[in-house]
Amino acid sequence: MPAQPLRAAEAAASSLLAAVELHSPDAVNLIRQHLVPAVAHFSDYIADHGKGSYIWTTDGQKHLDMGAGIGVVSTGHSHPKVVKAIQDQAARIIHPQQNIFPAHPPMAALLDRLLKICPSQLTRFFFANSGSEAIDNAMKIARAHTGKQNIICFENSFHGRTYGAMAITTSKTYYRQGFAPLVPSVTVAPYPYCLHCKARACAPDGDDWYKVAPNIPPYEPYSARRCCDGPLEAMVAPNTPPYQPYSARRCCNGPLEAMEWVLKQQTAPSETAAVIVEPILGEGGFLTPPPSFLPGLRKLCDKHGLLLILDEVQSGVARTGKWWGHQHMLGEDEQPDIMTFAKGIAAGFPFAGLAMKDHVKENLVPGTLGGTYGGGPLACAAAVATLDVIEGEGLLQNAEARGRQLVAGLLELANRFPIIDVRGRGLMVAAEFGAPDGGLKAPYGLAAKVTKACGKRNMILLSAGARETVRFLPPLTVNEAEIDTALGILSEALEEVFGKG
Repeated sequence: MPAQPLRAAEAAASSLLAAVELHSPDAVNLIRQHLVPAVAHFSDYIADHGKGSYIWTTDGQKHLDMGAGIGVVSTGHSHPKVVKAIQDQAARIIHPQQNIFPAHPPMAALLDRLLKICPSQLTRFFFANSGSEAIDNAMKIARAHTGKQNIICFENSFHGRTYGAMAITTSKTYYRQGFAPLVPSVTVAPYPYCLHCKARACAPDGDDWYKVAPNIPPYEPYSARRCCDGPLEAMVAPNTPPYQPYSARRCCNGPLEAMEWVLKQQTAPSETAAVIVEPILGEGGFLTPPPSFLPGLRKLCDKHGLLLILDEVQSGVARTGKWWGHQHMLGEDEQPDIMTFAKGIAAGFPFAGLAMKDHVKENLVPGTLGGTYGGGPLACAAAVATLDVIEGEGLLQNAEARGRQLVAGLLELANRFPIIDVRGRGLMVAAEFGAPDGGLKAPYGLAAKVTKACGKRNMILLSAGARETVRFLPPLTVNEAEIDTALGILSEALEEVFGKG
């Protein structure tokens, strides 16, 4: 009876392999028949090999990569030093397993490097395989350490797709829809999105723009009362340039005040373990908070006995021109209690982890954390080589310089096309689109049209967030000429979408 299905399966496999080997245009469709359709795809190409800032596909096309595997390929595709480190380690031992052998030479070397680049008080580490896994474990540690259950996250956040990380992800509904019930005891707080801040949009001009008159008398006609759901023409200027001193940015501090009310109305400090936030939002749109926000969160956590968890999965490891994104905003005496990292830490090899203050280990019982592949020697060797390349080849400085070049080019394009905000730091830069008629609210799907137009011109560019935003996350090795090429391709794509600027 099973003979016919078996022959059909063998035939399908044979056809699949033949299609890939022959670089058939139908190869992707054949492969997708055997993959879960819930994974979204940017293109219809099959990746073959990569080098530096480029990926070649099996049909021979060369693609400029402004996504770097969503910020992962920090030292460029197949950096020879990272490749050699993986090859050399694979010839020694691949998997000793962390419960059986707690350490190995690559892990010792990695710890040495992390202790040099991490905030000075973060001296305890846990290693895993993905950012989501690091986030899940950070939540576990916070609950175990404090003996409290509630977690506060923020609007527009993205922390991952596993059940714990998904419960604190709010950037788009489709990351969560259909998977309820989610992990409970999560509260979502407002995040400062200054471009679309209602208070700022409707405030009068002048230094007291953030002050509103009390509702006196309270029984005046409703038609006479003002609301921040004001006209769209009450626009704010783009965040240009984004490299101005943080101290020059102004904020109504509404989100910080809202946090106090969250703790009074939704989750009591006595039941709240931690606040978790991305220093610069990733998938949520590369939102860069005003100068008062992260220091204010640190003070609020200290005041109420909460842990502060910083998710540096996308903004960390030199991506912003500093080792960690929060170093643009927090001083040495304002360190997080827990910090997660992943993506660029190992230049494409699956690796992640978290760093925490020593006292946070209290109440952690042996066996409550772990993972079969966590802290493996191949991953640690790749991470060591990656950090050495970043430091040895001046990639922190390159991220800063190329980021300035990229921003300058985007600002020039903003004079011709409806780009209403340019934001970020280093090589973590986004451009948000407004409506072609000058309004703040862009038509749905606009960013997707832009990325698709870039894809037609063999450039990988990704969108970000629920609003119409594109993000640049090139390898940290990207050079001046490649940034110029990327800006030229983007200009052509914008002309296709919007017409001649």
